[in-house]
Amino acid sequence: MSYLVTADRSRLDIDRIHAMLRTAYWSKDIRRDVVERAFANSVAAVAVEESTGVIVGVARVVTDFATFAWLCDVFVDPAHRSRGLALRMIRLLEEQPGLETLRRWCLATRDAHDLYSRFGYEPVDAARWMQKPCPPEAWREPPSAASGGSDSA
Repeated sequence: MSYLVTADRSRLDIDRIHAMLRTAYWSKDIRRDVVERAFANSVAAVAVEESTGVIVGVARVVTDFATFAWLCDVFVDPAHRSRGLALRMIRLLEEQPGLETLRRWCLATRDAHDLYSRFGYEPVDAARWMQKPCPPEAWREPPSAASGGSDSA
């Protein structure tokens, strides 16, 4: 199979991206409108299967374009994994114009430490970093609209 990896915003298919991300452990049952806003306000990359034109991978960066970037929502459809698509999307995002002066790139992962270490990511001092989790009802589909259980992310 042949894939196109691009940061061309015209290739963003929010319906397809939503369908993929709502199955990921970190965004289980996320609402479509939340995904749409997230991608509207981020730098994004997609992996497209060239024979079908279907998005099979996605990644995005939240940034101030000066000092900080948060790499997130790196997801490859299970049927297309182990083909280097995540590597290609991350590399493309790191090379985007306007990100040359960043002091720090960050991310959070439960299971892909080996992938990100290839790009120089290292564990952080947990005593320095803090977070404020928001309630799932702020971003999740209501239980009646969600298909598949509710897994806290």
